[in-house]
Parts: sequence; C-alpha cells; structure tokens
Amino acid sequence: MNILETVYLGNSLQNWLVAFCIMVIVFAVLKIIQRMAIRKLSGLAAATDTQIDDLLVNMLRQTKFFILLVVSIYAASYAIILKPSIANLWQKAVVLMLIVQIGLWAGAGISFWLDLTVKKRMVQDSSSATTITFLGFAARFVLWTIVLLLILDNLGVNITGLVAGLGIGGIAVALAVQNILGDLLASLSIILDKPFVVGDFIVVDSLAGTIEHIGLKTTRIRSLSGEQLIFANNDLLKSRIHNYKRMSERRVVFTFGVVYQTTPEKLILIDDLVQNIIETQQNTRFDRVHFKEFGDSALNFEVVYFVNNQDYNIYMDIQQAINLEIFRRFREEDIEFAYPTQTILIQENKK
Repeated sequence: MNILETVYLGNSLQNWLVAFCIMVIVFAVLKIIQRMAIRKLSGLAAATDTQIDDLLVNMLRQTKFFILLVVSIYAASYAIILKPSIANLWQKAVVLMLIVQIGLWAGAGISFWLDLTVKKRMVQDSSSATTITFLGFAARFVLWTIVLLLILDNLGVNITGLVAGLGIGGIAVALAVQNILGDLLASLSIILDKPFVVGDFIVVDSLAGTIEHIGLKTTRIRSLSGEQLIFANNDLLKSRIHNYKRMSERRVVFTFGVVYQTTPEKLILIDDLVQNIIETQQNTRFDRVHFKEFGDSALNFEVVYFVNNQDYNIYMDIQQAINLEIFRRFREEDIEFAYPTQTILIQENKK
C-alpha cells in the first residue's frame, strides 16, 4: 500500500502534504508582498507630502502574523475535505481573526490620525493636545467594544440583552459621574469653539489672569498678582468671560476738569492741544474731545481714543505718556486743572 494513500482524519497523506505546501507557499507570498509593499510605500511616503501613503504603511505594519497564517491555512483547506462540524468551526475562527485584524487596522488609522492631529495642534494650540488624546482614547474604546460585540455575536452569544445591560449600566455610571462628564464635555467645547486659548488674558467675574493650561477637567489661569487660579471647565463656561486678547483695539475714555477762570480762547485751545498729543502717540487712533459739562467746581472735558494693541502694559504706557504730556502742555499754556473747592461767603449783620 502506498504510504501517500494512508488516510488521516478523512484525508489521504498526499492531500495533507498538498495542503501543507499550499499553506507554506501562500504564507511566503503574502509575507513577501507585505514587506515589498511596506518598503515601496515607505519610500513613496518619504518623497511626498500626502498622508495616505503613511497611513497605508502603518496599516500594513499592523497586519499581524496570525492573519497571514489564517489566510494561508484557509487557502490550504480547499485541498482537503473537512467534516461539516469542523468546517463550520473553522469558518467561525477565520471570521473572528478577520474581525480582530480589521480592528487592528482601524486602531492604526485612529493612532495615525491622533499623532498627526496632535502634532499640528501642538504648533497651533498646545492646550488642545490633551483633549485630542482623550478623544483618541474614547475612539479606541468604542472601536474595541464594537469588535468584542461582533466576536460574541459570531460565537452565538445573544448580544441584545448584553447591549441593553450596557446601556442601563452606562446611564447609571453617567449619573454617578455627571460632574466629571460635564467638565469633559466642557473641555471639548472649549477646544472646538475656542472662546479662549492658552496665552489669552481673560476676566471672569472679578478675577483676571492669563490662560496657562486647558485640561480635561480644569483650566488654570495665572492672575495678575501671581497666584494660580483653577476653574472647573463646566463652571468656567457658565460664567461671563471677557477675553481681552481678542480685542482688535482698546477704547479709552477719560475726563478732566479745568477751573472756571479759564478763558473761552483757552477752552477752544484745549481741544486742539489734546487731539495733537494723542495723534502723536504710536498705536493710537484719536476719536474725539469735547467740553462736556459745567461741573460743580470745574469745566469738564471728555476724551475718547483707541489703542491699537492688545497688550495691557502697552496700553498703560500710552495712557501715562498722554497724561504726562497733557500735564506739561497745560503748564506751558497756564491752564489750571480744577479740584473740588467751595467758596464760603460770610456776611456780617450790622446793627
């Protein structure tokens, strides 16, 4: 009797050898194709600015040994005859391996997007990198939850009740950690809507400072006096926020008064004098100066101008320079500033 005709598990030894050869050849071909594709696409990725080839390289590198082996065995299985029960079990195993591999490919895509987005965001806005990392974690969690449910479904597990249970459990967990979830969603809202970014100077109620860090749960602000203020993201978004960094220009209004003894000619001169002082300052735009009203002890003027710079220190330097120059020019023109005075008349009663 020919040894090749010896039957094992319903197939001759010859058929088993043919199947083994097919498996080895298919596996070798797939491995060679994988390596050549990675080498070719890596060179292409280095020479181009497009990201698709980089993504394909990452996905090919995530093609695991076991999936190549499963495909090779699946191809070899056509050379032999399997019992229906074994064939059915083998098909389920192949499907499960494919689901896992698809999950790995999808995970590679998420990781690639995450790395690319974080690098871009770190250049533009370092605060958003933390939230993007959290989104990547959430995306991977959802992905592998779906993979797990698909695996259980293919194994014959009734996932309808399981999904319902997860839904109820999810609601219970959400209620238990609703404050944390509120801050996480607020963080996402801050990143996407950008009411402020790191480096902005903001005022929240009576507190002011510069944004130092935007995290998943809290935002940290460095106050003018030096201490660090920490706000929960949810509370911060519920407050009225004044973002001074977003100003294209700062409107400045101030008043001063001169004594009633000032002549009409000098009152007219004050308009031209103040306008000239403001217009000679850099980063300013003059709006108006008016003799506004007759005060109790002064003739009051109102001045309005704009500072074309967001920096608070520059604004204060300009305001100081204008005030000093007004004071100096008024001295030269003998124009006196008014201050609160009262004149008391004492009348003697003559007998």
